[in-house]
Amino acid sequence: MINSTRVSYFTLAAYFDTGPLKHLFFLVVLTLYILIISSNVLLIVVISVNRSLHEPMYLFLCSLFVNELYGSSGLFPLLLIQILSDLHTVSAPLCFLQVFCLYSYGGVELFTLAIMSYDRYLAICYPLQYNLYMTSNKIAVLTAVLWLYPFLSNVFLVCGLTVPLQLCGNIINKVYCDNFYITRLACSDTTVNNVTGLVHMFTVILGLILLIIYTYIRILKACFSGSKQTRQKVFSTCTPHLASLLNFSFGAFFEIVQSRFNLSRLPNMLRIFLSLYWLTCQPLVNPLLYGLKMSKIRDACRNLLFGRKIHL
Repeated sequence: MINSTRVSYFTLAAYFDTGPLKHLFFLVVLTLYILIISSNVLLIVVISVNRSLHEPMYLFLCSLFVNELYGSSGLFPLLLIQILSDLHTVSAPLCFLQVFCLYSYGGVELFTLAIMSYDRYLAICYPLQYNLYMTSNKIAVLTAVLWLYPFLSNVFLVCGLTVPLQLCGNIINKVYCDNFYITRLACSDTTVNNVTGLVHMFTVILGLILLIIYTYIRILKACFSGSKQTRQKVFSTCTPHLASLLNFSFGAFFEIVQSRFNLSRLPNMLRIFLSLYWLTCQPLVNPLLYGLKMSKIRDACRNLLFGRKIHL
C-alpha cells in the first residue's frame, strides 16, 4: 500500500508524444498565457486609475480579472513545463498546490459572477434605492466573502481531506492535478470526502446558481415591463455578464462530465481540450467581453492606450 506520505510525485498521464510539434504547442500556449496576462492586467489598471469606474459593478469586475490572473498562474506555468517535458511528473506538494489554486479559482469565479448578477439586479430593479442597498461597507463584505470562503473551504478540502488519504497509485489521467482524480487513487475510506463534496454542491454551489437564476428572472421581468431605455440598459450591462456566466457554466459542465463518466472513446486531444476549456477560455474571453461590450471600459482603455487624459 502506498500512503500519501510516501507519494513523492504524481504522473500526469494524459499527455502524449507530439514529437517535433511540442515546440509549436509550447509557443501557442505561451502566446495564450501572454494574452491573458496582458489583457487582464490592462483592465485592472484601467479600472484602478480611472475614478469614473470606481463603482460597484467595475470593482467586482476588477476582482474577476484578478481571479483570472490567479487561476491562469495556477495552470499555465506547469502546463508549459509539462509540454516540453518527456516525463510529465510533478512533485506531490506542487500537485496539491495546483489543486488548491484551481479549485479556489473556480470558487471565486462562481461567487463573483453570482455577486455581479445580484448587483445588476439591484441596479435595474431598484435604481432609486441602489446606493442605499449597495453601500461601500456592503461592497467590502461581499468582496471579502467571495475571496475568503473559496480559499478557506479549499484549505479544508485539500489539506484536511485529500492530503491525508492513503493512495494506492500516483497516475493522474489529466494534464493537470485534479482533486477528484487524486481521490480516486485512494485505497482508504473516502466517505467523508464524498459527503463533503455533495453537501458543498447542494448548499453553496446550488445556492449561488439559484441566486443567479432568481436575479435574472427579476431582471427579465423588469426588462419586458420597462421602457426602451430600460431594455437598452439591461442589454448593455447584462449581456457581457450573461455571456461570461454561460461560458463558465459550459466549461464547468464538460469538466464534471469528463471527470465522472468514462469518455475514453473520445479522441485524446478532444478530452484534453475539454478539460482545459473552463480554465483557459474564461481568462481569455472575459477581458474581450467586458472590454469591447461596456462603453465606459472601452473608452477608458482607448484613453489609456492612446495617451488621452484620464479622470483621476
